[in-house]
Amino acid sequence: MNIKGSTNIVGLIGHPVEHSFSPPMHNAAFQSLGMDYAYVAFDVNPNDLSSAIEGARSLNIKGFNVTIPHKIEVMQYLNELDEVAELIGAVNTIDFKNLKGYNTDGIGAIKAIEEVTKVKDRDVIVAGAGGASRAISFYLARFGASSITILNRNVERAQSLADDVLASDLIGDVNADSISEIDNLLGDADILVDTTPLGMDPHIDDEPIATADNMHEDLVVFDAVYNPNETVLLKEAIKAKAKPVYGIKMLLYQGAESFKIWTGRDAPIDVMEKALNEYLGR
Repeated sequence: MNIKGSTNIVGLIGHPVEHSFSPPMHNAAFQSLGMDYAYVAFDVNPNDLSSAIEGARSLNIKGFNVTIPHKIEVMQYLNELDEVAELIGAVNTIDFKNLKGYNTDGIGAIKAIEEVTKVKDRDVIVAGAGGASRAISFYLARFGASSITILNRNVERAQSLADDVLASDLIGDVNADSISEIDNLLGDADILVDTTPLGMDPHIDDEPIATADNMHEDLVVFDAVYNPNETVLLKEAIKAKAKPVYGIKMLLYQGAESFKIWTGRDAPIDVMEKALNEYLGR
């Protein structure tokens, strides 16, 4: 990479950030298109978030990705929010042209799933009720899912998210239940989305939220965990001859959406995916 006085800087803010896969993915994209950009990861302590945003504006940084723990807190320092980011209540991308916040996590998941099946008119189960679940649930509604059932150990938290999605008027059928009910619900589901951290490295041998015994061949199973690539849940899906969707695809597509927000250009998906796989040693 040739860094010059004219190089445009974009990057990631979070705490911690040293294990991020985003720099190799984005820098490979910039290099392949001959763009004078560089992507850098910045570890920003939560106490320094305000000064980090102000400093980035002063330094003419073009854009940020935002990761844990800043996705909600950062909104107060922005001038404008994209409509869906406002609904979700969290931001993972900032465009400094107008200091506007976006959330590309949900669209990243949708594009990953739609490599395998359309979301429109499908009955979807979403496991988990945290930030990723929230982002994906609103986008499932926006893309025409027939119904969404949100499952969580804390059913009140699942119900709160279900109520918020229902209040958006994007969908008319949103329900909440305990994660313990998943085996009874999978038979009628078209898509299962797992946003829980179960199976994430180093806990790769966690018990999956569902097993092959309760899956069917027409089920699409998406796991937002991308390290390891083939989680315990996806292994069960493959055993059941269901259709697996890998979490790395969500990372890829959310990054591609951020790339377009910052540059106005379509991201080279194949280049970014190759860089991700190389970085992960695949």
